[in-house]
Amino acid sequence: MSKSLIIVESPAKARTLKKYLGSRYQVLPSVGHVRDLPKSRLGVDVDNDFAPTYVTIKGKGDVIKELRAAVKKAAHVYLAPDPDREGEAIAWHLRELLKIPDAKRIELHEITKQAAQEALKHPSDINMDRVNAQQARRILDRLVGFKISPLLWRKVRGGLSAGRVQSVAVKLIVDREREIEDFLKNKKRSYWTVHARLWPHGHHDQEHTLVANLYSVDGRRTGLSEADAAIVGQKTSYVTTEADADQLVARLKRSKFAVASVKQEPRKDNPRGPFTTSTLQQEASKKLKMRVSKTMQIAQGLYEGVDVGDEGTVGLITYMRTDSTRLSSTALSMAEQYIRDRFPDENGKSFWGGKQYKVSDDAQDAHEAIRPTDVNRTPEKMKPFLEAAQLKLYRLIWERFVASQMSPAELEQTTVDIEADGCALRATGSVVTFLGYRKVYEESRDEDASEEDDDARRGLPPVEQGQRLDPRHVGADAHETQPPPRFTEATLVKALEERGIGRPSTYASIVGTIQARGYVVLDQRRFKPVEDGYTVTDLLAEYFPEIVNDSFTSDMERRLDRVEDAHDDWVVPLREFWTPFVAQLDNAEKTIPKMAFEDVPTGESCPNCGKPLIFKNGRNGKFIACSGYPACKTTKNIIIDAGVVCPVDGGMIVEKRGRKRGKVFYGCNNWPKCNFVAWYPPVVGSSCRACGAFLIRKSGRKGDKIVCSVDPLHEHGYQEAEPAPNPADEHAA
Repeated sequence: MSKSLIIVESPAKARTLKKYLGSRYQVLPSVGHVRDLPKSRLGVDVDNDFAPTYVTIKGKGDVIKELRAAVKKAAHVYLAPDPDREGEAIAWHLRELLKIPDAKRIELHEITKQAAQEALKHPSDINMDRVNAQQARRILDRLVGFKISPLLWRKVRGGLSAGRVQSVAVKLIVDREREIEDFLKNKKRSYWTVHARLWPHGHHDQEHTLVANLYSVDGRRTGLSEADAAIVGQKTSYVTTEADADQLVARLKRSKFAVASVKQEPRKDNPRGPFTTSTLQQEASKKLKMRVSKTMQIAQGLYEGVDVGDEGTVGLITYMRTDSTRLSSTALSMAEQYIRDRFPDENGKSFWGGKQYKVSDDAQDAHEAIRPTDVNRTPEKMKPFLEAAQLKLYRLIWERFVASQMSPAELEQTTVDIEADGCALRATGSVVTFLGYRKVYEESRDEDASEEDDDARRGLPPVEQGQRLDPRHVGADAHETQPPPRFTEATLVKALEERGIGRPSTYASIVGTIQARGYVVLDQRRFKPVEDGYTVTDLLAEYFPEIVNDSFTSDMERRLDRVEDAHDDWVVPLREFWTPFVAQLDNAEKTIPKMAFEDVPTGESCPNCGKPLIFKNGRNGKFIACSGYPACKTTKNIIIDAGVVCPVDGGMIVEKRGRKRGKVFYGCNNWPKCNFVAWYPPVVGSSCRACGAFLIRKSGRKGDKIVCSVDPLHEHGYQEAEPAPNPADEHAA
């Protein structure tokens, strides 16, 4: 009897399904897309309703041959690529290329035996609205790329390119960098905070130390201008001159401190919803320091299937490209049973919360949230079968899902107001009275959270109204207002989502493309634009304003959603985009002057041909090349002395950039003889007491940490090291 054929896009998914479905089914992968627009020409007939011309992707011949042979023998053909627009398009291309008129579409939102058997019971036709939405996006991107990129080559220089969505992301980074530059030049302000470390009278020990910040003086808040206060917040009082700070410190040192009031309020901390694509990418970046592309790569593997011993190969998580926080009734029941079994009531309070989270109005809601397919496959049980990075991401997804269905954490927040000779000080703190969801999951903090936020999370020693307090220390700290932070991968994804730019399936590719094109680099995990990023962004903003306008781009995303969800004609948004776009192209061709970039000599001669060496711009920034190019292809990196000595061979430590993504690192100038590398900036003039190597400044969520460049566990101390870094330095660098 003939077998039924199931075609998926991934070899891993094919292997998993084969084990579930037995000998009645043949499962083969298409290994991604099989057709696309041609690489060497536009491939879109703009005069014939934007009809696309699709060609077979180079290198797919053997795969297509195998699929054709299997289709001829199959009793039935089921197309089962991923359940989204891209997967629907792959299914449609397979049907057209392999000529399968009676092919049926099945969707697998999780790769489990039950899900596969259920999907086969309810096959459907290919959703052409979803296919057309994908076609419209692909054609829009092709029109922009194929028309603007050659213009940039002619007017600026070869190798530049533009993208419909990626260009908006680059503009966000460029605009933020200009905000930072303007802030540092025109808006930076110094200010001081005055604080007192106090002991309840008769309890002079660390456990009873209470830290209070000056709140007001003689009944009036002191502080910064309204604009500056908005930047740094108004949780405490800010003094604008060092002289005023010194006077207040002196005044407090002469004062007697007493508790004016104690206010205690219960507070609830609700769990966050289960992960969507963007929140998973953000949390993995903050908590695991995982790149967005790496997160999606690992999540794809967890979805497609992992060999877990006696169970065989199973998909551990549901589909990982989703914008919905919705959970199925099966998932809710599974979570309730697990939580009630594992976490008995505590002091009459249940850990079970049971919540269905509101789905955003802008969400497509095609798939439920990202969650484990079986909550009983705990991270501990899966540990023997997962690689380290897989386990970390699976644990994150599992814990977030379980926590989302638990009760809120309960806290008691305490505010102590203190009076001292007309000066009011305030201390705040909180203690957890019931862990709730925190029994399982601790939310990551924003990467730019302040130390003041940390203080508010700590408990306070018990004090009473009217109680005398003894000063342990009174002082003032100098600060500077901080510019807005540069984007990390996590905060860029968040910004794109908030502006409605891109969709769950595109965030990772957007972040990857802007780096691959060389318009931005990652420095200390934060995006910085390079010269080409500024140049292309400014040209697009002047001559093609819609291309870099986030409102226009988000509106186009909504129109594509309507093509899929409301049966809108997919050609209409293309036609409405194309007419003004052609006019802009003509105007740009006529009015943009040819940019001339003069070669800047380095003062050195080429060691191979003797011609002058010059500075050039490349994907990863500036480099040195021979002026005799292309006859002479000599190039070398610009050597930036980092100011410290290599601990291995005594050579010069220089700043370098990785070839693929332009990441800054620090290596010995005697490479390849010496392969010493440091991944964080050196602290000039420092040395480790344990081994003598220079120290590095390692940035982290709780601030910078100075560690040994050879072994971070060395108890190095400081030897003529720079003072502790100012938080402003990271942003000003």
